[in-house]
Amino acid sequence: MGLVTFSNPEFKDKTVYAVAGSHTETILKLAKEHRVPVQFDCQDGECGSCLVHVTSIDGKDRMGGPLTEKEKNVLHELGKLTKEEIEQMLVDDLPSEWRLACQMIVRDEDLLVEF
Repeated sequence: MGLVTFSNPEFKDKTVYAVAGSHTETILKLAKEHRVPVQFDCQDGECGSCLVHVTSIDGKDRMGGPLTEKEKNVLHELGKLTKEEIEQMLVDDLPSEWRLACQMIVRDEDLLVEF
């Protein structure tokens, strides 16, 4: 079980428990369940409205699941990832700090999610 802290300058930070390994617990689903106002539209990884910045709270390398193809395309279109960075992520096996909340599956780690 991990802790996810949602942070936004316009709202008070909120930390919630996240059940790891369910393969359905996205950052967006977790936010909605706990009434955290993360913006979203399509909920399918195509519009980019749920863009979040995700970092590790404890300073460890984040495990986060790999980016979906939709996520890679949208993050590239939004200018958050270059093609070279996408290729390097595959080599290093490290996820991007920029994610789509509707696509990122929560793992057993403590995260800071800025939206």
